[in-house]
Amino acid sequence: MSPRIAYPPLNTLKPVTDGLWIVDGPVIRFGMPWPKMPFPTRMTVIRLEGGLVVHSPTALTADLEAEIELLGPPRWIVGPNRIHYWWIPEWREAFPNAEVWLAPRIREQAGSRIDFETRTLLGDASYPWDAEIATLPIAGSYMTEVEFFHRASRTLVLTDLIENFEPEKLPLLARWLTKLGGAQHPDGQMPRDMRLTYKDKATLKAAVETMIGWNPERIILAHGRWYERDGAAELRRAFRWLLD
Repeated sequence: MSPRIAYPPLNTLKPVTDGLWIVDGPVIRFGMPWPKMPFPTRMTVIRLEGGLVVHSPTALTADLEAEIELLGPPRWIVGPNRIHYWWIPEWREAFPNAEVWLAPRIREQAGSRIDFETRTLLGDASYPWDAEIATLPIAGSYMTEVEFFHRASRTLVLTDLIENFEPEKLPLLARWLTKLGGAQHPDGQMPRDMRLTYKDKATLKAAVETMIGWNPERIILAHGRWYERDGAAELRRAFRWLLD
C-alpha cells in the first residue's frame, strides 16, 4: 500500500485552532471482502473546561500518549458511529478515568472488543459538554452518525457523513471507486452507498440545514482532505443533491 494515501506526520498532534487538534492515523482497509478500500484515518481532540474530548480515536502510540498527557486528561472518549470504535479500548486502558460515549449500535458491531462500561449518544442534549459543543445525531437504517460543533472555534466535526479522498493520493482502483461513490476531492460528498441507508430524506435535510445554520468556519473529516475554511459553503456544495 502506497504511503502517499496517508497524511504524515502520523500519530502526532497537529494544531488546527485554539483548543483543537487533529491526529492523522494509519491507513486501514475497509469494505466488502473484495475490493477493500484504503482509508486514511483522522482523530480530533478538543480541549474543554472539564478536560479533553477525544473524537474517533486513532492508534495510540507511546509518543502520542505523552503528547496527550501534556494537554491535560482525556475526559470523554467518543465513538461517533458504529464503524469508528476499533482503537477505543486502547485509549480506555491508557486513560481509565475517561468516560466512553458511543453512537448507537457500536456495541453490537464491536462484540467482545467493547466489554467495559460505556454511555450511549442519544439525542441532541444532556451531555456534559453541552455548554461548549453542540451534538447532533443523524439516524439512518444502517447506523447513526453523531456530529459535533465546537462553538468557540466554529469547527464542525464529521466522521463519514462527508468523505473527500484526494485522487492523486490513491491507487487506480481506489481512485475509480471514490469517483463512482461521489466521495472524491474537490467534490467530496456523502458516499452514494451511505445515502441509500438514509431513507428519511426530510430528517437528513433538516440535520444538514441545522449544521449550515451553525455557520462553521471549518469542517474536520475522518477520511480525506478536510475543509480549513468556508465550512457552511462546503456543506451546501456537498449536499446540493439533497437541498436543491
